[in-house]
This record gives sequence, structure tokens and C-alpha cells, in this order.
Amino acid sequence: MTSITQTRTHSGHNHGHGGHHHHHHHHDNVYLTSQNKNDAGVRITRIGLYSNLGMAVAKGVGGYAFNSQAMVADAVHSATDLASDILTLATISWSLKPPTDKFPTGFGKIESLGSLGVSSMLLFGGLWMGYGSLLTLYGQFFLDPAAAAELASHAHGHDHHEALPSIHAAWLAAGTVAIKEWLYHATMKVARERKSSVLASNAVHHRVDSLTGIVTLAVILGANLFQNAAWLDPVGGLLISLMVIKAGVENTLDSLFELADRGIDDEVKSSVRKQVQKATIDISEGHNVELRDVSGIKSGQNYLVDLEVAVPGAWTIEDLREVEDTIRTRVGSKVRGVRKIRVRFVPKEAAVAAKFDEFIAGDVSPRSSPEPETEDDGHHHNGNGTHNKSQ
Repeated sequence: MTSITQTRTHSGHNHGHGGHHHHHHHHDNVYLTSQNKNDAGVRITRIGLYSNLGMAVAKGVGGYAFNSQAMVADAVHSATDLASDILTLATISWSLKPPTDKFPTGFGKIESLGSLGVSSMLLFGGLWMGYGSLLTLYGQFFLDPAAAAELASHAHGHDHHEALPSIHAAWLAAGTVAIKEWLYHATMKVARERKSSVLASNAVHHRVDSLTGIVTLAVILGANLFQNAAWLDPVGGLLISLMVIKAGVENTLDSLFELADRGIDDEVKSSVRKQVQKATIDISEGHNVELRDVSGIKSGQNYLVDLEVAVPGAWTIEDLREVEDTIRTRVGSKVRGVRKIRVRFVPKEAAVAAKFDEFIAGDVSPRSSPEPETEDDGHHHNGNGTHNKSQ
């Protein structure tokens, strides 16, 4: 992941052509101008959607006809994937809309919500599949053969004499692996460029699918090669479901953190820092500008960034305006995903302000007011106490 951002940020000299290409792409603000259909994220999700649709049907029919439980589990999985693709498409196009009065920070969080939906689907799908495989295993190991057969016929809805998955199912499984592996790489590439959590979740779906395909393949071959290997099928199903559960848990946590406004990662902070440093070169008296703090939150694919910049106390508002515009233009065009930049100026001569000093403490004790607070305190005095209240 790092390497990609690196290439993007210090384009120019060492990477020559490649670097510039990225940037040019960003100047015409991909998100706002793209007619959705041509947006890379939307396009790859569409392709994924159509292939999942085809696979869910093919595997469902195949698993039933060729009598493979791992393949039926796989089909269920493709179906949850289909739902997640639809969710992904909906959230991506929403999250890129410009901010409105009602949603002043834009719609990025809608993507985080979508991501939560996609990953919890993954999680529950995995638990459900695991439960099914455990039931079958229990049936095969702990019930007498007659009862096991009875259970199997209930589960599948028709009687089988041999409980072996047919070798024809192997072709289906192999095809799945090839298509899904390609989809995973293609989706992940876009997700990394955009740092999009919902696309990454969706890519993981594809990867899990290709893994499940491999397991299914092994299971079908194994069950056909060895005597008495009917248990391989549900064991395969169980392994698959464990992988699905793991991916589901990780992505669910990620999207929850994003919804809870966890700060942006250090990688993004450092590329913002680098670009601010470069921006000061274009400012008259730029050597007097000192970047003290970078913070912000990730909202879907959008970063909302806060900068604290120290400048000489004598500078005028005009000077500050120039600094702010230069920084915003530079960082906005060079660091992908930064959608909002707030700059706070502090006088260079003053000591470094305490971190989070804009935060109004939620303690019960009277706030920084020397005199004890009385009922009408707020209305009359305009000392410290009131000033804080009016914030």
C-alpha cells in the first residue's frame, strides 16, 4: 500500500512519466466530473456485479445437480456478493456528491455505512455457511448411516444414492477461481488508488471467493479420488466459512472506526505535510510559514483535513489568504482524496498551543472563570466564562 502512495506523492523527478499521469488525472477532479459510468470504481464494481450474478446462478444449479455442498455454500456466497456489489455501487456514487447545507462535510460517511453493510453481510454469510457445514459433519460422524442419509435427503431435497460430488463440478470451480482472482486484483488496484474502504471490502469479497473456489476444487477432486471421503465436502465448506468470517470481522471493525471518526492514517498525514512544505516555496516570504499540526478524519474516500500553521504575528489577513489558497490548491491537487482543508493560523511568536485547545472541555467545574458562577452569570459578565459559553 505504501509504495503506491509514495509513487503518487513524490512523482516528478524520479518517477518521470508515471507520477505526472496520476496528478493530471486528479486536477480535473475525477469525482465531480466523472459521468458515473466511466468512473473506475463504478466500472470495476459493475463488472463484478455481472460476473457474480452469473456465478451465483451457475454454482447454485451446479452444486445442486452435481451434489456438492461446498459448491452450494459457494453459490450462497456469490449471492451475498451480489448484494454487496449493489450496495457498493449505490454508496460510491452517493459519497462523491458535493456537500450541501444539511451535510456540510459531504456524503463520505454514507460510504462508510455502506462498507459496514457489506462487511457485516460477509460476516453473517460466513457464520451461516459454517453452521450448515457443522450440521452436515455432525450428521456424518455421529448419526448412524441410515439417519445420516435421511438428513442428507432433507438437506438437499432429493435422495442421492452416492453422496459424492460429481467430477463435473470441478470445471465450474476452476473457472470461478480464475475470474475471481482477476476481479480481486482489478478492484484492489482502484481501491488503493482511491483509499476507498468500500471498494476494498468488495475486493476482499472477490478474493475470498477465489479462495473458496480453490477449496471447492480440492474438495471435489479429493472426494472423487479417495474412498469414503464424503466428509471432505463439509470440511471444505467449514474452512471457507472461517475465511469469510475473518474477512468480515476485520472489515466490519474498519468501517466502525471510520464511522466513529478515527483520525487519518500517518501515510496520508505525511504526504499532506510534504505538499504543504512544497507549497510554501510558492509563497512570498514562505520561509516564515511553519506547519505545526496535521489532523483530520476519513469520511468514505474523502479526507477532511485540519492544518495548524504558524506565521509571523504582524501578517495581515491578505497575507494569510494567500498562504491558505496556495496550500489548499497544492494539497488538494496532489494528495488524492483530500476534499476539504481547514487552515488555522497561529502567531509564530506565541508558544505552541496545547493540542485540542479548540475543544471545550466537558467537565462540570466552572470553566476558567475566576469568580464563582451565579445564575445570571452568562448575561452580565463578558469575562472568560461567557466567552467560552458562546462558542
